[in-house]
Amino acid sequence: MISTTTQQTSIKGRFQPIVTLVEMAQRLVRAFALPSVVQAVVRLALAVPFWKSGILKWDGFLQLNDTAITLFTDEFMLHLPGGPYAYPAPVTMAFLSGAAEITFPILLVLGFATRFAATGLLFMTLIVELTVPDGWPIHITWAAMALSLMAWGPGKLSIDHWLAHWFGSRRAA
Repeated sequence: MISTTTQQTSIKGRFQPIVTLVEMAQRLVRAFALPSVVQAVVRLALAVPFWKSGILKWDGFLQLNDTAITLFTDEFMLHLPGGPYAYPAPVTMAFLSGAAEITFPILLVLGFATRFAATGLLFMTLIVELTVPDGWPIHITWAAMALSLMAWGPGKLSIDHWLAHWFGSRRAA
């Protein structure tokens, strides 16, 4: 009859390569998934879809293209109770949407006025959700990213962090 201690030792021996692999993976994650890096990645991940949408709305500096205006005039509808309803002032809405989809992503990537930009993109996400209600699986991820940036800020790899550090150091000196 084999003793319990011998059985435990042989079981541990069989799984040791897996345990070692898991421990190596944990060390790698701790080395690369630093909070400041994660926050920078979240800023970039949230900026990309809005930037891509915004860049398609312009023909030149402050010149909306016809497609953007047509979308807000004829295609996009707000799905509210009793609706859907057409967008009010569609040309103005197209301009504001296009401007925000360019400005907020730039601010996010730089990490400048990050909480403001994330709040703007959260608001835009809510409007997009009212326009395309079936897109909620994507929209909820955008909302989660925006909320995380609003709650925890841009991280150390940002202009916001540098400004807070620089102005905080000058006050203390």
